Amino acid sequence: MGPRINNRIFAKTVQVISGDGQNLGVMPTSNALAMAADAGLDLVELNGTATPPVVKIMDFGKFKYDQKKRASEAKKKQKTVEMKEVWIKPFIEENDLQIKLKKVFEFLDGGDKVKISVMTKGNRRVLAIGRDSVPALFARVIALIGDRGALESRSKPDERTKSIVIAPAKPTK
Repeated sequence: MGPRINNRIFAKTVQVISGDGQNLGVMPTSNALAMAADAGLDLVELNGTATPPVVKIMDFGKFKYDQKKRASEAKKKQKTVEMKEVWIKPFIEENDLQIKLKKVFEFLDGGDKVKISVMTKGNRRVLAIGRDSVPALFARVIALIGDRGALESRSKPDERTKSIVIAPAKPTK
């Protein structure tokens, strides 16, 4: 919808601000509209909840363009955090674990959260080792990650797939 402009401003009196930011005072809306028309500009309501409403004499097209540009800049600066996932097996060898951790560090350094999941079903070898080794594996992984990431959450005990979520460490200033 946006701000009200020109003849859509229904208040009888308004607080008028000129195009260069000078406060022109409180005046009837008809006078403010006439001033805007004489300048070849629009009367734009900035704050309709104030008493009297605050309006500004400006080029509404340029105002909309500037707002759109500011919103676009804010959107560019906004960082979305993605959730990346790395799967490991409970009987993973040390070298393979180091390779997986290298990938985890890459994701954490990129500002993304990492979900580390352990496959605990479907393989006789996994069943032979047992699901009891998973907490020890997670403790080892968390120790290896150190202060490059922080444990954010763990899977529930009754979930089939055991996992932990690691968030990137906050940079110190």
